Formats: sequence, structure tokens, C-alpha cells
Amino acid sequence: MDFIWEGIRDAARMIGRLDREILLILWTSCKVSGGATLVACAIGLPAGFVLGLSDFPGRRILRTVLNSLMALPTVAVGLFLYALFTQRGPLGSMELLFTQPAMVVGQVVLATPIITALVTAAVEGIDRRIWPTALTLGAGPIRAGITVLGEVQLSVLAAVAAGFGRVIAEVGCAMMLGGNIKGATRTLTTAIAFETGKGEFSLGIALGIVLLGIVFLVNFVVQYFQARSG
Repeated sequence: MDFIWEGIRDAARMIGRLDREILLILWTSCKVSGGATLVACAIGLPAGFVLGLSDFPGRRILRTVLNSLMALPTVAVGLFLYALFTQRGPLGSMELLFTQPAMVVGQVVLATPIITALVTAAVEGIDRRIWPTALTLGAGPIRAGITVLGEVQLSVLAAVAAGFGRVIAEVGCAMMLGGNIKGATRTLTTAIAFETGKGEFSLGIALGIVLLGIVFLVNFVVQYFQARSG
């Protein structure tokens, strides 16, 4: 047990002195996962509104597929995209493999189904007459969409937080598509796995504490706004 307490103590010291390596890894993680979440929101929010407000043939099947995609294995997504981005793959000429853009693409694939499904469920729970009523009263599609958004804003915030939490904590795509390159594609999760594996237990603990801190902070923000609205 002594090595555990020693590791925790050393980790606290690293965090307290704002270790440069930890800050760089933290920045890379937030940059990649934050960018992926923004792209996933740009896709998932409109898609969720359309699915939640529309009724068309095959919608139930599409919802089932969407719910299934929420549990996509990260290593499977990483493997599929690796095959696309590798030099022998169809997109190899783009030279994306082992870069941050490749990691963003992988995390977008993971986050989009979650955000879309949760927004769809939230929109389905409101009065469907809100949209046509807003249009009847002279509001354009954008204004009507904002009206609907006002009814589900907390649910949308929770959906975005869930999407971000999914990608900031994943390791499969980040490792396979980023390659865990120091100073370039090393994220919190890949660094934890790598540093712990080579015996740098203190650094692994420090990075784990930082990762947990981010997750708790995101959830705290969601809970804060939910409490204020209540």
C-alpha cells in the first residue's frame, strides 16, 4: 500500500506545481475532445430536432439503430477508421493517421449518436404543437427552432455533456488514430495507459485525477443550471 500513497503524494505535487507535461496533455485532450463535441453538436442537434419532431416511414428503425450506435466500441471505431486512414487505405493520401484531426473524426463518430439520441428523446417529450404553432404565428424555421430549444435547453445541455464525457474518457480511438505521440497526440487517457504501463505510477495518478476533475466539473455545471431552472 505504501507505493499507492507515495504515488498519490507525488501526483498531488505535480498538479500543485502545474507540471508542464500534464498541462500539455490536458490541452491536447480538451482541444481534441472539445472540437469533436462541437462538430458532433453541429450534426446531432439538428438531426435530433428533426427526428423528434417528424414522423416518417422507418423512423422507429432509425431510432433503434441510433440507440445501438450509442454503445459503439471505441476500439472498433478506431480500427475501422485506421483502415481508412492508413497509407494503404482509401483515404491514405490525406495523411490523417496519427494526427489530431484523425482523433477528432473518431470521437465525432462516438459522440454524435449520443447527442442525437438524447436530443431526440428530449424533443419527443414536449408538446408537438409548439413547432407548427410558432410557424402559424409567423415565426420562420430558425425562430421556431429556437422556441423548441427553449423548451429542452437543459436536456440539450445534458446531451452535450454526455457526448463530451464519452469522448474525453475514451482511449481506443485516441490510441489507434493518434498514436500517443508525445507533444502532439498524447491525451489524458492514452498517457495514463502508457505511463502506468512503463512504471510512472505517480504521473498516471496525476493524469487520472485531472481527468476525473474534468468529468466532475462538466457534471457540476449541468447540475448547477438544472438547479437554477428548478
